[in-house]
Amino acid sequence: MLLHFGIKTVAWATLLGALDAFAGSSLFSLPQELQQQAERSVAFALKADYKKSYQILETIHAGNPGAACVLRNVTRLSEFDDTGDTLVLEKAAKELSTCTAEGGWDVLRAFELGYAQSALGSSLKGALGTRSAAKKFEDSEDKDAQAFYAIYAYYVDDGLSFLPFVSDDREAYLKILEERSANSELFWALFATPLAWMYYDKQEYGKALKVVERAISKAPANPVFWQMKADMLYKLKKYAEAAKIYEKSAEEYLKRTGKSVRYFCAIGNLSRIYLDAGDSEKSKFYADKFLDPDYEKIEKWMPGSLVKDLKKKDLL
Repeated sequence: MLLHFGIKTVAWATLLGALDAFAGSSLFSLPQELQQQAERSVAFALKADYKKSYQILETIHAGNPGAACVLRNVTRLSEFDDTGDTLVLEKAAKELSTCTAEGGWDVLRAFELGYAQSALGSSLKGALGTRSAAKKFEDSEDKDAQAFYAIYAYYVDDGLSFLPFVSDDREAYLKILEERSANSELFWALFATPLAWMYYDKQEYGKALKVVERAISKAPANPVFWQMKADMLYKLKKYAEAAKIYEKSAEEYLKRTGKSVRYFCAIGNLSRIYLDAGDSEKSKFYADKFLDPDYEKIEKWMPGSLVKDLKKKDLL
């Protein structure tokens, strides 16, 4: 999700310096009871039990409405990524644009709002919002804030890497994301997902697989992580393992969400997995499912890279 101060005043500099004395993320720490509830909410969201996650967040709202708003809409963005329900995405964008929070929570609110706007098609507005929010985390000593900034900064450096005499700190950002994807209490999944795709884009599929397998060890019931694992196995040419995961995923998504984006992602991946594995009959079996009129309804939400590859292979 999807995802993130150069605050220059003396008061904030003093606060951030004090926060650095703690081992983890203190900028986003909540009172113990609220922290425990927040962690429970995240755990249920990662099990795709969104109803329970939202219920728990209601108990946080009275104590910290700003944090509750951010966490509720992080859950909504996760639900959209999983189920493809665009109404959930619209709700997230609307509430993130109207609620307020304090300190780092409000910066994170703006960061997530940028993601939601981009997903809804307002790419420039979303990108500018994300950039503005991320830059506010740039000088933070808080580890989670550093990781949110690292997501933004990595892609900036990646996009400018072809230019001579431009600094390239991508490896440093990857290290930050490695550490926080392993240790962040509330946001580890928000860091693990982009980290895995960064390695994927670098064609370091083994490293990407390790990140996803660590995520699955923390959230074994998360359906998106399992699709990501199959993606990495496919790139490693472990076709049988990848196909097994995607066949199970297609069946489960069809049962749980109908012919959704994730269902057709599984179908598309199965068609190219079997094609590359030399089984043209099975490949065609899955490719033919794109003739379903229901596919046309969600086609614009499909991952562009997958659609492009399927067309290249004459499977779509």
